[in-house]
Parts: sequence; C-alpha cells; structure tokens
Amino acid sequence: MLTSEENDLLCRVEGDAPMGRMMRRYWLPALMSEEIAEADGAPVGVRMLGEDLVAFRDTKGRVGVLGEHCPHRRASLVFGRNEECGLRCLYHGWKMDFEGTVIEIASEPTGNSLAGKLQHLAYPAREAGGFVWIYMGPKDKMPPFAPPAFAPNASAKVAIVKVEVACNWAQILEGAIDSAHSSHLHSTDMPSANVERALSTGRVWPRPSTDKAPRLQVQRTPYRFRYAAIRKPIVDAATKDYTRITAFVAPITVLIPPNDVYSLANINVPIDDTHTMFYFIAWSDWGAGVEPEEFRKFCHAVVGVDLDQNYRRTRTRENNYLQDRAKMKEGDHTGIPGIPTRTWRCGKQWVRSRTARASASAPATSRSYSSGG
Repeated sequence: MLTSEENDLLCRVEGDAPMGRMMRRYWLPALMSEEIAEADGAPVGVRMLGEDLVAFRDTKGRVGVLGEHCPHRRASLVFGRNEECGLRCLYHGWKMDFEGTVIEIASEPTGNSLAGKLQHLAYPAREAGGFVWIYMGPKDKMPPFAPPAFAPNASAKVAIVKVEVACNWAQILEGAIDSAHSSHLHSTDMPSANVERALSTGRVWPRPSTDKAPRLQVQRTPYRFRYAAIRKPIVDAATKDYTRITAFVAPITVLIPPNDVYSLANINVPIDDTHTMFYFIAWSDWGAGVEPEEFRKFCHAVVGVDLDQNYRRTRTRENNYLQDRAKMKEGDHTGIPGIPTRTWRCGKQWVRSRTARASASAPATSRSYSSGG
C-alpha cells in the first residue's frame, strides 16, 4: 500500500507536479489523426496534463496544436475559424499559424507592426500510427520523434478505441498491466477453449487455459519492464506452460500479447489529475489486422452508440452501466459488454473508494495485463 504522499507523487500531473514534468519529456498522443482529417476543418479541443489545447489541420495539411485560449483576450480558439493557413479567433480576429505565430491582428490598424512578432503557445506535432503526437517539454530536451512500437512502419494497420475515463492515469495503467483479471472479468470474451494458442474469431478471443491464477515472472530494464504470466494449459498441463508476455514501455504504453489476427496495445494519456484518455489499439504489420469500425463494435465503443461525441460512455454509474442480469443468468460473467467497458467500470469504482480513504488518487502496481493472446 502506498502512502498518500507516494500516491500524490505518482498520480498528480498538473502544474509543476514531478510526474507531469517527467511525462512532458516524452512524445505523447494528443488525439487521433482522424479527428482532424480535413484541411481547414473544425478545430478540436484537447486537454492533457491539466492544460487546455486546440488542434487543427491547416489549408496545406499541416497540424497545429496550440494553447486553447487566444493570447489577446483569452477567447477559446476551439470556436475559431480555420482558414487560409491559420486559426482565427472569433473575438477580435487574431490569427495564428500552425506553429503559433500571430500572423494577423485584424482588430488593429493596417500596418501594425506586431503581426509576425508575437508567438502563441504551440507544441511540436508529428503524425504516426493513427495519432497526432506532441512534445510538451523543454525545447532543448526534445528527443527525436520515432514511430510508436505498435506502428513500426507506415504499412502497419491500426484500429483505435478512444474513451475518456474518470480516474487518474495510474489507476487505468494498473488495470492494463494486470494479467490475472482477464481470466475473471473478461472470461466471456476470452473463453477457455481446446485451442493451440489465443485466437480471434470475430466474436471472442478463445484461450487454451482454464487457469485463473497465473504465476508472474518480471524482467526489468532501464526504460520498461516485461513479464510472463504463466498458466497451466488445458492440454498437457503436467509438461507444458501457457505463457503470455506483456511489456510496459515508459511512461504510459502497454504492449499486449497478440492473437492470430492482430497484436494489441493501450496508451493511458493523463488529461489531468483525475481523468485519463484511454486508447485501446489493435494493430498488425504481420497479418490481416482488423478494421477500425469492426474493432470498435467488438469493444462496444462506437461513438453515437456506446460513447458520446466527446468519447464519454453512455454506460455510467447512474444507470448501473446498463448491466444485464438476465444475460448473467444465461452465462455472461458480468452482464456488461465490451472488454474496455468492464475494465473502466471496475477501475472507476475502486478509485472512488481509495480516494475517499487516502485523499489521493489510487496507486498503480507493477503487475501486468494482457487481453489478447
């Protein structure tokens, strides 16, 4: 059990918090590229590490990620006009380009010398693996951008589920690196079956083991750890092991064992001290992969059905997550569909009770999660 002080150190990311300062030294995913796919399309609000930002794609297809509030009178640029290679504030017409340079000040007389000299907050942005990545740390410490582990090359096929979760990043990560819960919480979608390896049938992910108490072996490295969850298989249990290897890559990425169609990963981006943007990713550069909409339907994470336009769940504590007790009597373990949905539901309730006791967000542990293979 961590102390309240240790919880604060681990979980708090806003302002000058040490964990937030550390995370700013990494390239982090700000949003999915598909959210700003259109040049001169609608800007999108983004909140990361307690900071409000706005993302847009300009006339030439370049991506800008700026401070949300105009440097003039702090009006929100989320409502701005995205036009002619810049984002224009509705209030007085100040216009910023994708690098944050104030290129027009429409409310000032012609010939005003400030245009081109003022700089608004802007973060370097790159695109890879279906995401827009930004660097929020000191410029002199910015590392070279490299493609993420789940999209090692441009041909990798990536499908992304995105959901906002009302708990801190460490609480979500704890679920992501906990292998034991998948044999219980997700047993309906990951049924035991007499198969040689983990599979994807389109409806479920069968696994060749009934063992619900895996033994864990951990290997630490300077920048990550990986571990083996060792279970007894259904066949030849006396002489063989069923082993699933999961890797945690600092600071917020988990690489999950594959099935026979795609590999899996998740990223847990801190929105602020008490909210996280959870990304669940199916990817492949070695097989057929899965289409994004198919994966979102499988996960019960479709915008307009399971999620609202801000990627918040329609299943909430107030409606008991629409749990179906009749299906539970028929054999469904939880009565709540979707692998990520069940994880978010249980994680949120646990963090509430821990917060009440410790006056801090819940801690993460060094166990691992693997939902795919």
